Amino acid sequence: MARTPRPVPARVRILAAILAVACVGLAIVGSVTFLVQREQALTSVNERLKAQVSSLDAVADDTAAGTPSGASEATDELDKDEFDSIDDYLNAVVARLVPARNEASLALIDGSPRWVPSTLSGFDISRNQELIDRVVTETAGGSTEMGTAVTDQGSLRYIAIPVRMDGDPREGLYVRAVNLGAELQPVTFAMTTYVIAAVAVLFAVGIVGWFVTGRLLSPIRHLRETADAISISDLSRRLEPHGNDDISDLSRTVNSMLDRLEDSVDDQRQLLDDVRHELKTPITIVRGHLELMNPQDAADVASARDIGIAELDRLTRLVEDIDLLATAETDSTNLAAVDLAWLTARVGELVGVIPGHDWTIEAVADGETTGDQDRLLQAWLQLADNAAKYTPLGSPIEIGSARDLEGARLWVRDHGPGIPADQRTRIFRRFDRAHVKRSVGGSGLGLAIVDAIAKGHGGHCVVTDTPGGGATFTIHLPPTEAELPVPVRAGDVVLQREAAG
Repeated sequence: MARTPRPVPARVRILAAILAVACVGLAIVGSVTFLVQREQALTSVNERLKAQVSSLDAVADDTAAGTPSGASEATDELDKDEFDSIDDYLNAVVARLVPARNEASLALIDGSPRWVPSTLSGFDISRNQELIDRVVTETAGGSTEMGTAVTDQGSLRYIAIPVRMDGDPREGLYVRAVNLGAELQPVTFAMTTYVIAAVAVLFAVGIVGWFVTGRLLSPIRHLRETADAISISDLSRRLEPHGNDDISDLSRTVNSMLDRLEDSVDDQRQLLDDVRHELKTPITIVRGHLELMNPQDAADVASARDIGIAELDRLTRLVEDIDLLATAETDSTNLAAVDLAWLTARVGELVGVIPGHDWTIEAVADGETTGDQDRLLQAWLQLADNAAKYTPLGSPIEIGSARDLEGARLWVRDHGPGIPADQRTRIFRRFDRAHVKRSVGGSGLGLAIVDAIAKGHGGHCVVTDTPGGGATFTIHLPPTEAELPVPVRAGDVVLQREAAG
């Protein structure tokens, strides 16, 4: 069996992505900066070398003390009548044009080194035969040449200027060279410093990012640990949200989900316990009568049969009520406009056939409410049936409806024993009854179904005392959008006052 690879932690992935982006960004910035500075340094070197051409003319002019030299800008046709020989001219050039730091100069006559600077400010290229051979070859045509030579002395950027004089058959050559390695050393040093600083920054980002991502992702780690620890037998584990960011909100959302899940599981367990408790009685009754029944006695068999059928009918009603309750709690409500006057008249018509009581429609609301007409009718009839069961025969029962800014109310008022105040919440739970007339038949799910339907409409069901004795059950429904108060603007108030005046 292949081993499942261990997943890479999100903390490592996030930190790796941050460091990768930072590394690429720093590398791009450093590379661009280095290339720009290097190009600037090379441009400066080239300009310094090109300036040597005009410097040769300046030496001639200074030496002649204002006498025209007759030299042109073309270095291969320089006319130096002020000097006795090309040797004197090159000597003056080398002596006057002192090389700066990282620079070197050399005067050649017929390809052989003749003059070098006497100062120690630059470096010596008179023994660099590789460079000498190269510049002599390149300037054989008599034109000024510029290039770069990689020699034992390093990478040298040079300019070679041929020099000729009338009456002197010898060929002179002035060479100026710059050590590129030394010139670029500040740029290289700056780049090295930048790399060290960049590495230090990346290290700092990694350290800080490790702790920050660990803190930010700790709710997710706790979520995983909590999810691993939660089981069907223990749903009490919760996360501890810290802060006010999105991940903390995720912890609160998960806690809310766990609360709903725990409530749902608890309700299912309670339902199973209640169903098991309610089923024990009919099962025990049927089994007891079957065990005690005399098969030879036809009357006893008929009696056991009638009892068994009656208990099975009660079980059937119990199952139907459980299914109805589950449907009311889980199904979505199809909301539509419901005419309260029609709904009240319909309920009055249906409850009128329930015997043993005088049914009266005490109030009828005008207008409409928003709800599921069939569900509201079912809940209202369930309240009426519940009142008929617990109210003494012959006593009146009133129904009615009302509507105001707080919403619609559907109520049933009886004149029975009433509901004690400490039991008015408990009676809406499944299989729970008040401690009055416990012998009344029923599954104990009627009021739970009513409460589930009311909550499905965004409302609730309450019970209050009836004046003179009894209980009043009321379904409260929220107001529709048309019934909500509209905020009045200051300008509207002014207009209303002007209209009134």
